[in-house]
Parts: sequence; structure tokens; C-alpha cells
Amino acid sequence: MGIIMVILGLLLIIVCICSALLRWNQMRYSKKGLPPGTMGWPVFGETTEFLKQGPDFMKNQRLRYGSFFKSHILGCPTIVSMDAELNRYILMNESKGLVAGYPQSMLDILGTCNIAAVHGPNHRLMRGSLLSLISPAMMNDHLLPKIDDFMRSYLCGWDELETVDIQEKTKHMAFLSSLLQIAETLTKPEIEEYRTEFFKLVVGTLSVPIDLPGTNYRSGIQARNNIDRLLTKLMQERRESGETFTDMLGYLIKKEDNRYLLSDKEIRDQVVTILYSGYETVSTTAMMALKYLHDHPKALEELRREHLAIRDRKRPDEPLNLDDIKSMKFTRAVIFETSRLATVVNGVLRKTTHDLELNGYSIPKGWRIYVYTREINYDTSLYEDPMIFNPWRWLEKNLESKSFFLLFGGGARHCPGKELGISEASSFIHYFVTKYKWEEKGGEKLMVFPRVSAPKGYHLRVLPY
Repeated sequence: MGIIMVILGLLLIIVCICSALLRWNQMRYSKKGLPPGTMGWPVFGETTEFLKQGPDFMKNQRLRYGSFFKSHILGCPTIVSMDAELNRYILMNESKGLVAGYPQSMLDILGTCNIAAVHGPNHRLMRGSLLSLISPAMMNDHLLPKIDDFMRSYLCGWDELETVDIQEKTKHMAFLSSLLQIAETLTKPEIEEYRTEFFKLVVGTLSVPIDLPGTNYRSGIQARNNIDRLLTKLMQERRESGETFTDMLGYLIKKEDNRYLLSDKEIRDQVVTILYSGYETVSTTAMMALKYLHDHPKALEELRREHLAIRDRKRPDEPLNLDDIKSMKFTRAVIFETSRLATVVNGVLRKTTHDLELNGYSIPKGWRIYVYTREINYDTSLYEDPMIFNPWRWLEKNLESKSFFLLFGGGARHCPGKELGISEASSFIHYFVTKYKWEEKGGEKLMVFPRVSAPKGYHLRVLPY
């Protein structure tokens, strides 16, 4: 009996302490003028609930507090905005104190010079450098031939396998395609070394920034250090060789006729940014496009007709060029509809550089603003039957030109690699649908937050078309 009383007493003390901590943390952020909302636990905030419940957490908060509320997620106090017009205003007004503000874990791992971390002149330098690497001329003359050659080779022999896990295949496809555009001379052991470290880095970017052994954050930091070591060695070898290289790294380290000279640290951050930014969007879009096309035969028939027409006017060994990519109107619509319905990107983050007023509330300096675009993708006032996969909507209503089109961000932070990513996904889809037909073999259950994924894989039986 005495032991039971002690246990009950301890439980009561724990409950009181927890309640006091929650109340104290809420009081810390009860400054007059702030939007309504809850802040959760000290340090951790509501990150656990946010990552576990995802869209449901956001919907519940919206029901309680409206489309503009405060929280504490991913290590910092945050304002969540779910209003389409207000989101566009936030994205279009970086000069008014709303700069990029990604989570600390992401900044620490991707680097302080990555394009998402800098603003002002440094942002113009990094963005200019990146755009010079993926200009239309570079795309047509250098990048697309590499992408085409890689996709042809990568997709060979899938019909000889019993099953194909498309989730794993598209992940490796997106990573390898980007890596070979960056440094086409890497050997297989070197590629494997980059791959191992890169996947650890990706996991670490969405973690609580607590540097303890065994945490995803510590693993991500270590992976980034290892990638820096590999890149430093490669850059040194190339400079010592005196050879000319026509891949992205070759142009980044070249000093002649280079308008955007970067330091070695900036080059390493730029390379990691290119790898990271395209990896998840391209791989997830490619996987989910195949899923939606499988479930909607009419869309698959229309898309395949478009790609077979391209093959009919080309020699069997003739690669895709920029004109071919531009002619893929329905494929582009499928990619947009996939990105919208699967919500490959849930939103973007901004940070206030000074105290400011927004939507009638006072937002303190240093707070993050999460422009949460997920719910906009399913807004019935913007998209008719939003839960239905309908790529034709993009052709009929020119939705890409609408103010609520934020699938690739907006304003000065509009994704500079948008067209490159679309080209990679389009090339993958092109060779897949012209070579193969497929049927699902199990593991199709999907998780939609914080990343779109198939926990048990997305397995297909691939057959010759």
C-alpha cells in the first residue's frame, strides 16, 4: 500500500511539473499583439506533434485559431500562415524584412552559404551562379545530353527483375542524375561514398538540432563534413590536373569567363544545395506520377501518346533535347498535378529581420513564418474537385500563371532549378512509359508527412511495352 502511494505521489509531482512547464512556456510567448496559438514544451515546442500528426495537426490548429497562428516547431517560435493571398504577400516581400528562414538543423547541415540561407548581395551571387549552370544553353548543350544518357542506361533491364521498388529506384535516380551532372568523372566507389553520406545528410536536415551521439542531427553534421572532405579532395585533384571539365563542378571552379566567382566553401555549399534541392522533389514526383498514372489509365494513355509521338520523329539513339522537353505539355501537366495532389513540398519558411506587423498582429524579430501551402492545394475555391487527379486542369485553365500557384515557391526565392527538375522527371517518365508497362505488386500504402513515402516500398512488376 505504501509503495502504491509513493508511485501515485511521484506521478502527481510529474504531472504538476509538466503542467507548470507547459504554462510557463505559454507565458513566455504571450506577448501582446501575437497571433493566438499554443507553444508546447520548452526547447522542443510542438515539433513531435507536428511531425507525427502532420496535416491533422495543422487542420486542428486552424480550426481552433484560424489561418494565422503561432506555434513552436523545428526548434524555433513560428507563425503558421495558411491564407493564399497572405502567403503570396510574404513570399513576394523579402525586402520588407521577410527573408528565408529555414530550420537551424537545415542551415547547419546544408551550410551557411547555401542559397536558402543567404540574402541580399550574397543571395544574388549564389542564385546567379546557380542560374548560369542551368541556363537554356547549358541545359540543351550539356545537361540534357547527360540526363538522357543516364536515364537510358539506368532504366535498362527492369523488365528482367521479379519486382522493382520504384521508391528506391527513383531515389537513386534523382541522386545519381544530379551527382553525375555535378561531377561526371566519379568512379563507382566514389559515387557510393557520396551516396552513403548524402542519405544521412537528408535525414539530418529535418531533425531537432540537438548535437548528441546517436541523433539524426549529429549523423547529418558528420555526413556533411565527410561530403566536404570528398569535394575538397576532388576540387584539388581537378585544379592540379589542369584539365577542362564541362560538368557543373568544372564551371564552378573555372576562373576564366566566370561572372560568379565563388570561394571553395561557397562552391561546396552550392554543390550540396543542387544535390539536396532536386533529390526529394524529383524522386517523389517521379514515383507518385507512376502511381497516379497507374490508377488513371486515361491519363496514362494520353501521356504515352505524347511520348510515342516524340520517339516517332527521332532516331532510336537520338537523345531528347530542350525542344522535346518543351513539347511535353501533358507531361508537364502531370508533373504539376502530381506535385499538387501529393504535396511534395508542404511549404516554405521565412524569418523576420525586425519587429513587423503582419495580418494585424505584431511579429517579433527572429521568428519564423511557415508559409504552409499544403491546404491551398486542396482548396475547393481554387481547384475544382481538388482530391481528384486531373492533369487536364492545368491545360484548360492555365493554372501555372495564377497567383496561388506556389508549388515552386514565389518571389525572389522562386525555385531556380524548376525547369531542370521538370526536365529530369520528364526524361525519366519518357523512357519508362515508352519502354515499359507495369502493375502494382504490393506495399502501396503511402505516408504523406513530413515526407511523401511508401514505408514498405512501392513495388511494381515491370513488363516490356
